[in-house]
Parts: sequence; structure tokens; C-alpha cells
Amino acid sequence: MLYRKINGFRNCLIIALITGMLLSSCMKKEVFPDIPEIAFQNFTLEFDTGIYAKRGFLTISFKDGNGDIGLRPDQKSPPFDTGSIYYYNFIIDYFEKQNGNFVKIDLTPPYNARIPYLTPDDPNKAIKGIIVDTLILNPLPLHDTVKFKFFIYDRALNKSNMDSTPPIILRRR
Repeated sequence: MLYRKINGFRNCLIIALITGMLLSSCMKKEVFPDIPEIAFQNFTLEFDTGIYAKRGFLTISFKDGNGDIGLRPDQKSPPFDTGSIYYYNFIIDYFEKQNGNFVKIDLTPPYNARIPYLTPDDPNKAIKGIIVDTLILNPLPLHDTVKFKFFIYDRALNKSNMDSTPPIILRRR
């Protein structure tokens, strides 16, 4: 009797393992290019009691075939040192609409950011996901319509495609 229970358990375990292997082999692994791809998803404004937005939340999607997106906090040796164009791996350019045209404004400090290390601890390094970055906005802008253009670098220094937000009106209606 005990032998049948153990044997039955073993058979169930073997069937479960075989089923798991079959299912995992049937699941398609996503394949992306090794050069990162990004896409604009959303931009949300946060207002306080004033007329103008105080913060913006930029949301983008990304995918990368070899998963080499992001930097560790201590990763500051060349080419990721503070004097390098690769120190920031999320580049965000700010534009204001002036006299009907969008003009790039160089901000100090810039909106650029360092995406944290995202490489999975898995044989399949392909990754995709969402990044949300909080941008502190000028509380008294001279121009109330802005937009952002952005791209990312991976650790192999591959530059993604560039994308942008639609025009954003910072003033409450």
C-alpha cells in the first residue's frame, strides 16, 4: 500500500516535470535586436495649488535583445565617467514652443538620468519593460508649451532610436 502511494506520487511528479518541460519548450522566447528600442507611452502632469504643473512623469517602453541596459551606481569608470557623454544613459532634451516653433533649451542641470542596472540573471538576456522618470518642471515658465525628445544608451554604447512626447501644455485650463 505504501509502495503504491510512493509510486503514484513519483509518477505524478514525473508527469508534472514532463508537462513543465513541454510547456516551457513550447513557450516562444522573445527575440529583440541588441540595439535598444524605445517608445513614448505617456506624460502625466502633477499640479499643486499654482497655475503651472510642478512635476511631469515621462513613461517610455523599452526592449533590448542582450539586456545590457542600465548602470550600477558605482559604474563611473570610462566610458561612464562624469565627463563622458555616456555618464547618463537616458538622454532627455527639453524644448519650449516659442513664436510657433519648438526651440531646444539647454538646462542646468539637464533632465538626463542614469537608468539602473536591469540585466536579468537568466540565460535569456532579452528584456522589455517600462521606465517612468519624474521631471521637476519650472514653476514659472516663460512659455507654457513644451515637449521632450529622448533616447537611451546601452552598456555597449549602442544608441536607441529617438522618440518624443507630443506638445505638453503646462498651464491649468
